[in-house]
Amino acid sequence: MSGKADPRMAGEGTTSRTRLERGRGALGPALELVHTGRAPTRAVLTAELGVTRATAGAVAAELEALGLIRVDARPGAAAGSQGRPSHRLAVADDGPVALAAQVHADGFRAALVGLGGRIVATAPGCEVVDADPAKVLGSVVEAGAELLRETGRRCVGAGLAVPSAVAEPEGLALNPLHLAWPAGAPVRRIFAEQVRAAGIEGPAFAANDVNLAALAEHRHGAGRGARDLLCVATGHRGVGGALVLDGRLHMGSSGLALEVGHLAVNPEGRPCHCGSRGCLDVEADPLAFLTAAGREPGPEVSLLQQSYDLIRDHYTDPAVRTATEALIDRLGLGLAGLVNILNPDRIILGGLHRALLDADPERLRAVVADRSLWGQSGGVPILPCGLDHNSLVGAAELAWQPVLDDPLGALG
Repeated sequence: MSGKADPRMAGEGTTSRTRLERGRGALGPALELVHTGRAPTRAVLTAELGVTRATAGAVAAELEALGLIRVDARPGAAAGSQGRPSHRLAVADDGPVALAAQVHADGFRAALVGLGGRIVATAPGCEVVDADPAKVLGSVVEAGAELLRETGRRCVGAGLAVPSAVAEPEGLALNPLHLAWPAGAPVRRIFAEQVRAAGIEGPAFAANDVNLAALAEHRHGAGRGARDLLCVATGHRGVGGALVLDGRLHMGSSGLALEVGHLAVNPEGRPCHCGSRGCLDVEADPLAFLTAAGREPGPEVSLLQQSYDLIRDHYTDPAVRTATEALIDRLGLGLAGLVNILNPDRIILGGLHRALLDADPERLRAVVADRSLWGQSGGVPILPCGLDHNSLVGAAELAWQPVLDDPLGALG
């Protein structure tokens, strides 16, 4: 037997190594395509990645071996189709999860979220928020840790959504006014400490709740396919905004971009905690709506739920209808100013703003079109958010991002 290597075998070895290197470099992009639903089959994955069918197959097999996706090699053929159907790709039903936590003015909640933005389990929400962030974050992390023990799932990390601007790079909550937390509270550090103390693996992150809602909607909800997506929402108190540009959150130089709550929409309006008057924050949130409708807020349920109930059950009441129209006009004025500056290709509305849009969509769209240059030239689509718990899903996206960037490095 000759001691020389067969040049054909050497060539095959080189090809295999090259394919493996290409495949590993494509693992992250491939996982993101499946995660966001843009690659339901191996054929689509091959085209999106711009690789050979063999390389796409190797990539899918490696992601399946990591427990992140499942590959159906024998899918049923669609009626009337010809040829062998492509392998189906989907996120793994029993794969790893991220711990997601959200704190707002009326309570906090923990959940486990898998790939694809799927909420796997949720803990009962708490309706009392202590003035000490460490106590609150300790409680919400413990609730998440209990979910992990109950489900036995592997955790890739943890993400926290808070109703405050979060300054980078320190992770400080600059204005958690509706939580009675101290301004500048180091929420990311506190959250990370609580996560480690609970024995939860993976990195910990924290960010503004509306930013995270926009991220989740862009990947899994009403913002999918948008290039420049503007999200405006009011949850339990105040108004927030976020902008996704080319698939990435626009955070500004220090994480404080899109503080839309402090756009003035009523110069003679209510005093705002920022020192100005008539800001969206105090003119278009649930408290402003209840006040405009002549309703005294009660302690039984959240302000947001009281507002929902009022619009749903009493919209024919002239006072409720007038209040709804007033808030629509204020919101539309603010959106028009944002459209003039940002020129987004889509606007999505969350929380009470989604309910206002549902109540009278034509009025809101007309206000925006009449007051904005770009609106007059054709209009920008204004849609309701599509996810019920988008800030929680967005918090999980923070924890999933290192895995999407480098699956092998994060989990291998």
